Parts: sequence; structure tokens; C-alpha cells
Amino acid sequence: MSNTLKTALPGGFKPEGRHLWRPYTQMKTAQPALPVVSAGGVRLNLADGRSLIDGVSSWWTTVHGYSHPHIVGAICDQVERLSHVMLGGLTHAPAERLAARLAALAPGDLDHVFFCESGSVSVEIAMKMAVQSWINRGVHGRTRFVCFRGGYHGDTIATMSVCDPEEGMHALFAGSLPQQIVADLPQDSESTARFEALLDAHAHEIAGVVTEPLVQGAGGMRFFSPETLRTIRAACDARGLPLIVDEIMTGFGRLGTMFACEKAGIVPDVMTVSKALTGGTLPLAAAIASRGMFEHFWRDEASAALMHGPTYMGNPAACAAANASLDLFEREPRLDQVAQIEAAYARLLPPARDIPGVVDVRWQGAIGVIEMPGLPELDALKSGFVEAGVWVRPFGNIVYLMPPYVISQEDLEHLIRTTVAVTRAWAEHHFGAG
Repeated sequence: MSNTLKTALPGGFKPEGRHLWRPYTQMKTAQPALPVVSAGGVRLNLADGRSLIDGVSSWWTTVHGYSHPHIVGAICDQVERLSHVMLGGLTHAPAERLAARLAALAPGDLDHVFFCESGSVSVEIAMKMAVQSWINRGVHGRTRFVCFRGGYHGDTIATMSVCDPEEGMHALFAGSLPQQIVADLPQDSESTARFEALLDAHAHEIAGVVTEPLVQGAGGMRFFSPETLRTIRAACDARGLPLIVDEIMTGFGRLGTMFACEKAGIVPDVMTVSKALTGGTLPLAAAIASRGMFEHFWRDEASAALMHGPTYMGNPAACAAANASLDLFEREPRLDQVAQIEAAYARLLPPARDIPGVVDVRWQGAIGVIEMPGLPELDALKSGFVEAGVWVRPFGNIVYLMPPYVISQEDLEHLIRTTVAVTRAWAEHHFGAG
């Protein structure tokens, strides 16, 4: 297609910014994106001179704030010496060191770290591990996964299949996805009995169980109890089923412990991590397997090896960033900062309960949530936050906060109060003043 034809595409297609296809966006009707020219601490600096407090940590990644000098320095130093090298037949110190540190941090016997570039892919790798672990033992036909209503694990084909099947983001692809087994979370005796009966009914075909720990993130920031996670672990143990715990959103302190599964005192067979792993700087993820899972691949036969290998897995610069991020968890009071954020929610979020239409107000760790019956005219609400000087991205039926852990008390209180005030003004317009 010539440049002349490109500029003459139908449907009101604008020449400006026409090449960048944005995520989760109907490009024909979308509002213009806000150009960010720099960021530091908890602030995003826009091209027009405005500065916004980031209330969602760039999709839950920038736990140390933007451009932390320790992480930036580690990346620059690493790129000058070794920017990338394949892990096929080669290795390097940043990946070896990071794998050892993650194994030491992870609960129980989660000792074997397989790197990749994105959270979705880490979940796919975990699923692949579970399926092949059966094959390597001579058991065939176990290819399906049990997942939970309200869950979310990514946007790739396999991970979409273990998300909530009714959730709007992925329902369009239902006919093209592998058919998994969807259960309700076992939160009481009745739902536990149904869950266990489901496991027994499909015992011959289940490869494993996949869950988020304690909070279903993109499914609506729904919290559930540690006892529920313990129930899932016990049901898997009783049937010899691998449990995959997706800590992509909750890992690295989000709920007040380094990993959310620690709150329940359970150890999964595979744990996936990403997002905050590099402090929001470079793409990196990992599937961390238990010794028991790894032993299914520790064979003389080449065919028993895990046949997976992303090109950029264990990228040295990304591993250097992750090692620097872990340094900051060791040197600076990140978990105490999460506790301070949670305390601020407890003081400042309850007034949101009398906002017209509010269904629920809840918080845990660094996550604060205002749930509505729906969010009509979502663009207007988003614009209201920007005009008030904060970057908050509501979705589904929730307005939520998940700021960088390093946010100052002053900025945190301003962020929470502003979020409540803007949500109130918007709700009064749409649901009445009560």
C-alpha cells in the first residue's frame, strides 16, 4: 500500500498516530491518548506540562516509583557490558543470580526458575509444565485445567481459556479456545463439596488447577480468604494434582507479604511472577517450579526435557533490573510502606460507601476498590481523574487504586481523597445525589 493510499483510509481514520494500535481500545472511536514525556517518583509528566500522580503503577508494576536511580544504574551498567545473549547453551551471571534469589525468596521448595518475557507466557509455561509432567510419567489424556469464575490469567490463547468464560474481554473467542473446567471458588461447605466433586468427576483428564491467590485482579479485584486457598491446595494434594498459583499481580508485596500465598501458608507446585519483578522497567516473567515438579523432567531421555525457550528469556538487562529491584526490597521498607497504604485506605476510603450507587468499598494491602453497579460514560470518569491531577483507570464496574509503594503520605492522601471526590461527582450525575 502506498503512502498516498495509507492516508486515505476510510472511516475517518486520522493520519496522526495512526500506526500505533493501542491495547483494549476501539481505535475508531477512542479518545486521544495522553503523551507522557517523562516520569519520576510517582508522577507522570505530560507533553502539555501537566503532572499526574499515578494511582495504578502502570498496570501494577512500578512499585519503587519511576526511574529509581538504583534500577536505572543497574540497567545501564549491564547494557554496556552485555545487553543480551541466548540462554540456549549459554548462561550469564544476572540470570543465575536472579534465579537463586527468587528460589530463596519463594516459599517452600519452589527452587527452579524458568524465565520468559511476559506474565501471560509464564502462565502458559506453567500449564505446559503440568501437562508434560503427566506425560513424562507415562500418563496421557490429562490436558484440561480447572480454573475459577472471576479469574484472569492473561490474553494469549491458552491463558484466555483459564479466565472467567463469561468475562467480556475474552467471551468473543469462546469457540476457538481449549475447553477448560470452570469452578466456583470453594468458599463454604457447599461450594467446597461442588469443587471436590468436579475434581473427582474429571479426574482422568485434569492436568492441574490454576488460581490467583487471595484476590482476583483483572476480574474485578475480588478478595477471598486464605482458608479458600488452603482448601484448594488440600483438594489438589488429596488427588495428586499440580496447583499453579498466579502471583503476577500479587507478587512482590502487593498484599503485605512478599507473595500472597504466604498469607495462606501454602506452597504451589508452580508459581508465576512478572509485573513488579523488574520494578516496572523491562519485560520479564518467570514460572517457578517446585522440586517435585522439576523432578518429572529430570530424566535421561531428551524427550522429557521442557521444550520451551523464548528468544529473550533471561535477558541480562531485565535480570539486572530485577536484581536491583530485589535489592530495594532488602534495603528499603517496602512492606512497611504497603502497610501504610493499607492504613490510609482504612481511614480515607470508608466515606465512599455513601456515594450514590456504590455496591462495595474494600481494601487489602496496596489495593483499594470502589465497586459500582456499572460505569456508564467511562471516558467522562477517566477524564475527570485527569483533570483532577491523578491517573486512575477504572474498568468493568470498579474504580481502584494501586499506587507505587514509595508514594508519600501527602500524595497518598491526596490521591485517595481525589479519587473519592471525582467518583462521587460522577456518580451523583449518573445515579442521583441520593
